Amino acid sequence: MNRHMVMKQIEKMQAEVVKLQEELGEKTIEASAGGGTVKALVNGKQELVSLTIDPAAIDKDDAEILQDMIIAAVNQAMKQAKEMSEEAMAKLYGGFKIPGMPNLF
Repeated sequence: MNRHMVMKQIEKMQAEVVKLQEELGEKTIEASAGGGTVKALVNGKQELVSLTIDPAAIDKDDAEILQDMIIAAVNQAMKQAKEMSEEAMAKLYGGFKIPGMPNLF
């Protein structure tokens, strides 16, 4: 394979990564904690998009439990978004880890 063909392949893969990033940015993952009391919505770029808290969970005398539920919901949503991104990249690269190729995020 000559250098020109290799460069064309690299450009094609880079374009596919950009397209995949855009597609993942439009997908969302929702996770919850406390039986749905706290819900976190994260996009495929692993950005927190929304956080919903049931007003019944807001107790000024016990904020620690609410904080723990928020952390749990956000962490679970982030983990699932990361797994979604990794699966998409594995499909793109055919399951191969290519040295020098960027991670999605």
